[in-house]
Amino acid sequence: MEELALHILDLVQNALAAGATEVVIEIKEDTAGDRLVITITDNGCGMDQEFVRRVLDPFTTTRTTRRVGLGLSLLAMAARQAGGDLQVASEKGKGTTVTATFRLQHWDRPPLGDVPATLVTVLAGAPKLDLTYRHTVDGRTFTFRAWEVQRELGGVPINDPKVLTFLKRYLEEELTSLHGGGGDDAEKLR
Repeated sequence: MEELALHILDLVQNALAAGATEVVIEIKEDTAGDRLVITITDNGCGMDQEFVRRVLDPFTTTRTTRRVGLGLSLLAMAARQAGGDLQVASEKGKGTTVTATFRLQHWDRPPLGDVPATLVTVLAGAPKLDLTYRHTVDGRTFTFRAWEVQRELGGVPINDPKVLTFLKRYLEEELTSLHGGGGDDAEKLR
């Protein structure tokens, strides 16, 4: 995958397939420490420890439609190529946490990509998901909670096309502001 946002989408889709009703996406950028950390936590069915040990093998999958599951192994490869790693922690019946680390300035690190489009895509397909998105850049944090938006909307569904269009613009503006309002850092969001 060319963008990390697509890996995030894949992980959230895995969480939904595992029955998750809550997903927390956290992105931390630390310029001084040259570190990017992406963490996805869900409350899905989780995995037993034997499956966790094999989960990065592309031929380990719970899917019945095909015999390979490349998502986690591709993310692990991308992280390692960029001087980082991937960790998976899971407990049967409690959920899963996937943490991918990268050297922020590593020339092999894929761009973050269009995170607002990813979040809107998730909400369009899973409007009842309790989604939290937290993004920190050098100590400044932006947090988005879908349940807060849903509360403000009253009876209007969060996946209404007008709401999704508004949310995409809002998220783009907030993340651009988080990165200092423009310039090269804002380009990382695209």
